[in-house]
Amino acid sequence: MVNTINVTGRQALNIRIPQISYASTAPELSDNTRYDFFSRVVPPDSYQAQAMLDIVTAMGWNYVSTLASEGNYGESGVEAFVQISRESGGVCIAQSLKIPREPRPGEFDKIVLRLLETSNARAVIMFANEDDIRRILDAAKRHNLTGHFLWVGSDSWGSKSSPVVQQERVAEGAVTILPKRASVDAFDRYFKSRSLSNNRRNVWFAEFWEENFGCKLGMHGKRPGSPKKCTGLEKVGRDSIYEQEGKVQFVMDAVYAMAHALHQMHRDVCAGYPGLCPRMANVDGKELLAHIRAVSFNGSAGTPVTFNENGDAPGRYDIFQYQINNRSTAEYKVIGHWTNHLFLNMEALQWTTGDSSLPLSVCSMPCRTGERKKVVKGVPCCWHCERCEGYHFQATEFTCELCPYEKRPDKNRTGCQLIPIIKLEWHSPWALLPVFISVLGILATTFVIITFVRYHDTPIVRASGREMSYVLLTGIFLCYIITFPMISAPDLVVCSFRRIFLGLGMCFSNAALLTKTNRIHRIFEQGKKAVTAPRFISPASQLVITFSLISVQLLGVLVWFAADPPHTFVDYGEQRTQDPENARGVLKCDISDLSLICSLGYSILLMVTCTVYAIKTRSVPETFNEAKPIGFTMYTTCIIWLAFIPIFFGTAQSAERMYIQTATLTVSLSLSASVSLGMLYMPKVYIIIFHPEQNVPKRKRSFKAIVTAATMTSKLSQLAAERPNGEVKTELCEGMEASDSREQGAKNLKGSSITATRAQNLSDTLDRGVRQKETVCSPVSVSSVTDNIPSPVNQSDTGIESCTISLIGSLTETL
Repeated sequence: MVNTINVTGRQALNIRIPQISYASTAPELSDNTRYDFFSRVVPPDSYQAQAMLDIVTAMGWNYVSTLASEGNYGESGVEAFVQISRESGGVCIAQSLKIPREPRPGEFDKIVLRLLETSNARAVIMFANEDDIRRILDAAKRHNLTGHFLWVGSDSWGSKSSPVVQQERVAEGAVTILPKRASVDAFDRYFKSRSLSNNRRNVWFAEFWEENFGCKLGMHGKRPGSPKKCTGLEKVGRDSIYEQEGKVQFVMDAVYAMAHALHQMHRDVCAGYPGLCPRMANVDGKELLAHIRAVSFNGSAGTPVTFNENGDAPGRYDIFQYQINNRSTAEYKVIGHWTNHLFLNMEALQWTTGDSSLPLSVCSMPCRTGERKKVVKGVPCCWHCERCEGYHFQATEFTCELCPYEKRPDKNRTGCQLIPIIKLEWHSPWALLPVFISVLGILATTFVIITFVRYHDTPIVRASGREMSYVLLTGIFLCYIITFPMISAPDLVVCSFRRIFLGLGMCFSNAALLTKTNRIHRIFEQGKKAVTAPRFISPASQLVITFSLISVQLLGVLVWFAADPPHTFVDYGEQRTQDPENARGVLKCDISDLSLICSLGYSILLMVTCTVYAIKTRSVPETFNEAKPIGFTMYTTCIIWLAFIPIFFGTAQSAERMYIQTATLTVSLSLSASVSLGMLYMPKVYIIIFHPEQNVPKRKRSFKAIVTAATMTSKLSQLAAERPNGEVKTELCEGMEASDSREQGAKNLKGSSITATRAQNLSDTLDRGVRQKETVCSPVSVSSVTDNIPSPVNQSDTGIESCTISLIGSLTETL
């Protein structure tokens, strides 16, 4: 190795003489600004460091330690390796240790133990001299660390046997590097032919002779105390072990490079002049350097000899591994080469385990799929593995990213996949119960409608108010039928049906019931003011009122359609569970909770209003126009919907929200319809089917007469508390006489054109009016009830109550 200080001295003295080195590999000599006249036929250690880094990378080792002998060679080589590894990334240095020039006893044991502190960094990059290498191996052997460390040696180790003598097992598997070279056979022939007589010009040859043959040349020999005297007839290679020095090729190439440069310079400068021309007498160093850098020839080993702009030879290395074969003999085996790029025969590798599987030298084990690396600060090759949680997937080696809202991580969390889309299936338990109740309700409603149609003219059907009954039964039927669009797979048609019929069934039912209770209330309220019938109580008027109320619901639906046309969407938030595996997108109609409240709100308003009227009419006679059954129906319906609200809106955060809300809504509608059907119509159907003897007419009365009687009853009750009994009866009888006279006048005007049947009906009405009058006005009817009453005041009240009961009996059969 050329001493860098000597080169620097020449530069300082400004001696511009080109130099060609055959062994110097120090990286700083590549600095052309400082050592511009320096060239070499061996590659610098920077190439060697790059080749060693490529080897480490190919082995999959990313956590290594470095070990250097103190001095220019070792420290420069490690520095080059560290710098290149830092620039390229991927390899981290666990420790950088230095072997002192004059190590103290136990120094190598301390170094080995320090290397063991980072036990994961099994690979050790060594830029050390032969003696240091041998002593490190010996220390590792003493500490029973055979097979633990993975040695990567520089060209100072190369394929030499001296560092591994008696350390074969601990050195097994070591990977070493050596500039590519070949043995020069011509030199072997020449050197083996040298003797003391034909090589006198080499002043060091005599010393070599003594050293090589272990003898002493005369009195002035260089080996004092040697018992053997050299004869001079010894022969190199015959009487001693001979191995060609590895640098012979580079020495010859350096000489030839200078010769080729001078020869080319002579041709260019002297132009055919024989011998040394005057112009070459004073050679300009810069001009000679240009010719040196331009040479290109095949060297002594057959490899090209060239220089780059910095005077460096191209990097060409052979890669060896120290292996022990089956016969327990150790040898260096070529496993690859490096010429700007690495070629490594991985199948030729052999380790202490006896197989070709690569040992590990890593700080952290590779993360599994779906895990990201969280790098330890300052040590990029060491990390902790963190799993990508929730809806995150492994985007890169170091990052997790959130999947789009409609997607979830795949099984390995290396990408995203669409979240499955679900809907309420017909076979689901959440659908089977509502459908079962709905089917039973539809069958029951159909049976009631058929029964009412068949017995259309019977007293019970007529007394129920046929027109309003059919409206109410239509609403009940719609409440049952809405179950099917609510469970069907959402599409444009289904969503449209949901919007239309969601609140329409309840609206039909509640509007009909409200109209009925309102009529009853107005009839009895009117009786408190006058003995006349209130307005708009005929069946036609009731139908107009009912459909007016229903039209408000239909108008709201039309506005809803215009403002927000129906469509479907997929709700990924409803079943977005913490575990993405259970996440589902729910196919829905665009009916929000607010829209649902608005759709059902009007029907609920009608229900509440109807309930208020039912409470107000709770005191009417028991059999009057279904007042009490309607009241019980409304009370029960209110309880159902009061239970519906917390169940429906209390499941907003549930993973099964769709199922619970759909089932709750449909069952609530079906139960409301069932209550109305059971309380209002099932008793009537029972009488019609099983007790037809009770479904016969008793008397025929005009609607006006009945209403008049009802208003009179209410009036009578009001006056009872204000006037004596006789005055009440007198006033009441006078009112009835006036009413009867008006009815008689009307009959006389129409007498010429009425039919016989109509005449009979009118006659019955007149008879009934007389009987009503007698019943109300006869002192007997009052006294018969009041004979046993001790107080006169109570007698008056009891007589009025008896009169009221008699009138209500007539009202029940007609209304």
